[in-house]
Amino acid sequence: MKIAIVHDWLYGGGAEKVVEEIHRIYPDAPVYATFATDEWRKKLDGQVRTGYLGKWPFRYLYKFTPLLQQRWFSSLDLSGYDLVISSCGNGAARFALSKNKRPGQVHISYTHTPTHYYWRKYEEYLKNPSFKPKWLARLGLKILVGHLKKKDYEAAQKIDYLIANSEHIKQDIKNYYGRDSVVVHPPVDTLRFAKNMKPNGGDRTGSHKKHSFVMWGRLVPYKRFDIAVLACNQLQIPLTIIGNGPDKERLMKLAGDTVSFKGWVTEDEMLGIASEASAFIAPQEEDFGIAPVEALAAGLPVIAYKSGGALDYVTSGENGLFFEEQTVESLVNALSKFVEMNFAKELISKKAHEKFSTKRFHEQIAKFVESKISD
Repeated sequence: MKIAIVHDWLYGGGAEKVVEEIHRIYPDAPVYATFATDEWRKKLDGQVRTGYLGKWPFRYLYKFTPLLQQRWFSSLDLSGYDLVISSCGNGAARFALSKNKRPGQVHISYTHTPTHYYWRKYEEYLKNPSFKPKWLARLGLKILVGHLKKKDYEAAQKIDYLIANSEHIKQDIKNYYGRDSVVVHPPVDTLRFAKNMKPNGGDRTGSHKKHSFVMWGRLVPYKRFDIAVLACNQLQIPLTIIGNGPDKERLMKLAGDTVSFKGWVTEDEMLGIASEASAFIAPQEEDFGIAPVEALAAGLPVIAYKSGGALDYVTSGENGLFFEEQTVESLVNALSKFVEMNFAKELISKKAHEKFSTKRFHEQIAKFVESKISD
């Protein structure tokens, strides 16, 4: 069986890590993408195939070329492959085989999300585009969104089987595409985060001063690091933030004496900080959310906003707790409850590994593909 892997673009992030693990399952399969960095070409063993969109000047404008991406993917000649596995998020990889699919070919799409800026988060992107210049992003979105949504929906109807990365995205696929899907959670390097885990110490309950918290990830507005900063300011609890991004300067202005910013650190430094923390704070709504699961693998309870992918991996009272509203007050209440609770780090780490490891991802994807090919 000849297999091809298709992905929106290879730049960086959780979606690319999914592609990397699918590549490990099927190492001989070429990976088609509109754009790829040299780093990702190396990670994927030179198997990446790009076209004119990967060249100057398009490689620097990949977020501004959705129509060209749709056309490029739909025009790819993939007739020599029996199976195409697409990895689709805020791009156009789901258009593979949308026009020239031959009889007997199977297209399985791993869906990170229906494209955010067409569907669920259209108003949010219109208000605060992640592309610059913002005025141009807003204008382009207003002009093109109707056509883009129509074509995106039509492409989704031509896919044989859909995989969602969480129950949250499974429901979005149903709502926006009218399609059923199965959930296979993304792969997380749980063993790496468990290696420095310290066993539970003494009694850490009952006092804010005995606790410290940690967050890591790209510092962008939608991740709502600001809620955690302001909550820890109010309670005078230590909070360590690992990562960089366009929202860092604003966050540093909000931060009080108990909040520290580490930027990007080495793996050993990150694991060391995690091993000393009491819990991980996740105030954002994510399609899935790799960072909180990494924290669970390190034995950290997760204090999460009760929405999105967090519902798949946080069980209140067992490996963390939820706060109901995306506000400082709601998080302050959750942090105050947390200091009265006890959690078993070893059990948290063990269950995270059992449910979200790369090994489990490999097994689930291979089993799903085998079942659909045999049909």
